[in-house]
Amino acid sequence: MFYYKKLLALFILFYSILFFAQSNKDTLRGDFTYQLKAKYDIRNDNRYEELFSLQIGENRAFFASAVSLKGDSVMTNSGTTTHNTDGSITIGWKKGTVIPKTNLNFTIIQSPENVQYYDSAFMSLLSYKEPVIKNWKLVDETKIINTINCKKAEVTFKGRNWTAWYSPEIPFPYGPMKFSGLPGLIVKITDDRGDYDFEIVRSVPNSKLKGKLVNIKKSRYMGATETTQAKLKQAKQNVDANVAGVLASTGTTIIKGQEILRQKEKQKEENEKYINPLELTD
Repeated sequence: MFYYKKLLALFILFYSILFFAQSNKDTLRGDFTYQLKAKYDIRNDNRYEELFSLQIGENRAFFASAVSLKGDSVMTNSGTTTHNTDGSITIGWKKGTVIPKTNLNFTIIQSPENVQYYDSAFMSLLSYKEPVIKNWKLVDETKIINTINCKKAEVTFKGRNWTAWYSPEIPFPYGPMKFSGLPGLIVKITDDRGDYDFEIVRSVPNSKLKGKLVNIKKSRYMGATETTQAKLKQAKQNVDANVAGVLASTGTTIIKGQEILRQKEKQKEENEKYINPLELTD
């Protein structure tokens, strides 16, 4: 029994080190922060705001919530291990640690050929791939946005019509979310309903990038199971549907768990009627 406890403890420790410590080795060529303003609920005109990071390496770019990345950093710097008297090891956090939270925990990796989307469903990391957008319409119109000279482009993507402003002076074919494939970095992109807007609010000067690497944990994308967008969505829904079982396994009675689940599902079903997703079609 002692042997198995030690083996399990070593496995957990190894997995934790792998999860928290690994970073990719892409040389950082560009570091930009976008602000998202989004109308997620059609019942009101409130705008949800969140910052996103676009880190550009040699041959690909990484896009993720800045809050989510901050959470990774806090977990890396605040992790603790306690060696128990029975030989087991307890992994936790330093006292007072507060991990930033967001519901937008996905990671998107863009390359010149495709876009790969990663997200977790409970303990499973899932991923699906899509081709780079090819049907951009380049428009002979210019604008200066945050001192950056930009050109206009338009595209219809998954049920929405988008207007993008990109800069050929910043020669990266990337942008926020899955928007890439233009002859320059996307500085701002907005749909014609005004529901979603991404705009660069910060960029790191080239002089400060020298010697730096892309700072994205490999655990955000390595070892993912390839699937489809529809199956990934279904997997996340299945996790929600198993709440009662989780509650029961942690000491909450199944009756109480089922009641909580029913209330959550009822509220979720009501809210889903008014969800305003970025992608209206798959």
